Amino acid sequence: MKTPTRTWFITGASKGVGQKLAKHLLEQGHRVAATSRTAASLTKVFGQASDGFLPLEVDLTDDQSVRRAIEKAVQTFGAIDVVVNNAGYAQQGTVEALSDDELRQNFEVNFFAPMVVLRHALPHLRGQRSGHIINIASIVGYQGGYAGWGSYVASKFALAGLTESLAAEVAELGIRATVVYPGPVRTDFLSSGALAVAKRQIDDYAEAKASLDLHLGTLHGHQAGDPDKLALLIIQAASVESPPLHLFAGRIANDLAAVKAKAVAMDLDAWRGSSEATDFVD
Repeated sequence: MKTPTRTWFITGASKGVGQKLAKHLLEQGHRVAATSRTAASLTKVFGQASDGFLPLEVDLTDDQSVRRAIEKAVQTFGAIDVVVNNAGYAQQGTVEALSDDELRQNFEVNFFAPMVVLRHALPHLRGQRSGHIINIASIVGYQGGYAGWGSYVASKFALAGLTESLAAEVAELGIRATVVYPGPVRTDFLSSGALAVAKRQIDDYAEAKASLDLHLGTLHGHQAGDPDKLALLIIQAASVESPPLHLFAGRIANDLAAVKAKAVAMDLDAWRGSSEATDFVD
């Protein structure tokens, strides 16, 4: 059975997973409202605006820019069915070394920008009594044991937590929510031009330095995840009647999630007696 044509609103659609997602959706006949910091970066990839494609130049950190984009998408296509918060970037740096500006800017893009998108999209979805929100996190937003990536990890944990809470509050309105946890995906995400590295580096943190070297020198360009297949997985999850709240993508993501679940279970079991002893005795 052919999936009904729907309208997708995708942030960060000029490159990476967002670009692949928009490409496959357009090929399947869906309508796509795509955002980027420049409209030219979108039209270079997808061509000019058409009946099924709307390029939107948006500053995701600007409330009014986001509001205008959402309104333009609804005005153009009549509705928004799926919202994908995809835009984001990785910030490297130990907790001690990160500057306030580096930390806050990372959260501005990775967490607060999706909040702004949702604030303006939800009234339309609520009015329709339908819709699907897909927030692209990372496996580090579930299993966060990576030295030197505290800001990025924390921002993705925040996005995942937001998605869980959001799913609980919009279910009665016929709206679904999914958080996607990809493992490493072979895009330019870890390139030296895309990855933000803290200006201050502290030599004592050898594990953090080794992790940075691994990501820049070894992992970049050799990530296991195929962005085209990830895009198709997201489309598949959005097409089913009961989409998952948690969507892990790739063998590495699945394995790391299982390791995290086992570690949490071990801590629960080991400390259950002491933990429950903190309750009042009736």
